[in-house]
Amino acid sequence: MGDITTGSVNANGLDFGYLTAGPEDGPLALLLHGFPDSPHTWRHLMPELAAAGYRAVAPFMRGYAPTSVPADEAYQSGALAADAVALHEALGGGSDAVVIGHDWGAFATYGAANVAPDHWRKVVAMSVPPVSVMTTAFFDYEQLKRSFYIFVFQTPLAEVALNRAFVEGLWRDWSPDDGRDRSADVDHVMDCLGTPANIAAAIGYYRAMLDPSRLVDRYAAAQQATTIVGELPVLYLHGAEDGCLGPDVVDMDAVREALPPGSRTGLVSGAGHFLQVDRPAEVNEHILSWLSA
Repeated sequence: MGDITTGSVNANGLDFGYLTAGPEDGPLALLLHGFPDSPHTWRHLMPELAAAGYRAVAPFMRGYAPTSVPADEAYQSGALAADAVALHEALGGGSDAVVIGHDWGAFATYGAANVAPDHWRKVVAMSVPPVSVMTTAFFDYEQLKRSFYIFVFQTPLAEVALNRAFVEGLWRDWSPDDGRDRSADVDHVMDCLGTPANIAAAIGYYRAMLDPSRLVDRYAAAQQATTIVGELPVLYLHGAEDGCLGPDVVDMDAVREALPPGSRTGLVSGAGHFLQVDRPAEVNEHILSWLSA
């Protein structure tokens, strides 16, 4: 039941590749990855979800091979949220489905939960708190240094800069210095960025974030939904050694106050930005406990 296999599905006009584990008739658990990673970073959680009876599905996000590159070049967070809602429907999810997102996947998760609250029984977001909590974070000098890559991605040099050495550097900087080999995860990322179109897509997420001219109108409502606090309680997890969005600028008390009533937060000791692979046992325990509550 815990074996991870592959599949594909059409949703929101795109062909999505995905990893999956668990019974076909189980409640859907949709797992959304961020940058620079892939669905393979869910490899520790998926078997646990499968053992709990869920049909875990971790899609390659839009533009990440083998998923299609969108013809309209829509990479705003609202498009990601719309994808999550469409995937729920295409995969036959019911009101007992759960959605779990990390990094860009967290933006998609907030939006999907707010656009279609009747689709989800439980919500989990990791490594990116609600927008209201981050409004001052990027004015912090240390955080500005950590966020250099966002500004690099606004330049014409971005497509050349985003190579294996760059991705290796981000994984090294964003993860705890524990000597662990991260080359396999970097391999998976580079497979997703195998063509110039895939590289441009990954960069497009960041260009859409800072350039309003890149926002596609049909995702406007979903875009707004990624920036507000909805009605569904959220489990929010953050790595205590996150080198991307530092815990020094993420006030967990403020996160709790920003989330809907009944939400829960956890700061995972010894985990960096990719907490689901840094401390899988602890993260799995947090998530399975939340889902069974």
